[in-house]
Amino acid sequence: MFWLKIIAGVMVNLSIIIPVFNEHHKIRQDILAGNRFLASEGMTGEIIIVDDGSTDDTCITAEKTADEIQTTCIIKQLGKNYGKGRAVRTGILNSRGEFVLFADSGNCISYADAKPGIELIDSEQCRIAHGSRKLSEGQIKRPQSPYRKICSQLFHWFLIHDIKRLGNLTDTQCGFKVYRGDIARELYAQSTIDGFMFDIEIILLALSKGYQIREFPVDWTCDPDSRLKPVREIYRIFRDLVDLKNRFRKFLRANCL
Repeated sequence: MFWLKIIAGVMVNLSIIIPVFNEHHKIRQDILAGNRFLASEGMTGEIIIVDDGSTDDTCITAEKTADEIQTTCIIKQLGKNYGKGRAVRTGILNSRGEFVLFADSGNCISYADAKPGIELIDSEQCRIAHGSRKLSEGQIKRPQSPYRKICSQLFHWFLIHDIKRLGNLTDTQCGFKVYRGDIARELYAQSTIDGFMFDIEIILLALSKGYQIREFPVDWTCDPDSRLKPVREIYRIFRDLVDLKNRFRKFLRANCL
């Protein structure tokens, strides 16, 4: 399998990036689950926790848990709450993996579900593989609340419908994405958005460079303790969307969007 290959200069097979904000009650299980996955697959790896300005004991819990496992576990602390985009970018730019996975806190998706995505990249079918909750092979074990579902539908239909169509993507916001490591570090080094729209920025950067994105199904359990507050974020989302459409105007026009 892919993790048995030896490539000069690559220190670990997989870097797992977990952005967190006030997740002291979840982070221990996140780290332990990542460690179990790497061990069960015989992969070398690292777990990078990026604390986006938490005010609880997230970092203390993460540090204590890191001492209990064999996998290298790095905790990065940001000075304040910038947004998920900044946290993911920080983790990826500090990664060393041949492959990079970023996963939301809370174990909403099993790390084992990443294997098809890694294999898509390893077999050179794509450079980036997105977990999707919308593919028929996947299973929704606990659905979103009606409020979150409506917000999600409004976001996708009124804000990013055309951008999704560009990449034939069903689930741009799923917090479970796999990258070829060098591609991840290249794209995130060029990204600027700190908030919710960072996923869309990375997609546009990737597609504008000709990097293919594929999706793979995941089984997902909704976490009712989400940190995203759609109504509070609406101004920032619109601002970032306008910025993206301006920055990628030529690319979007060339693709009839």
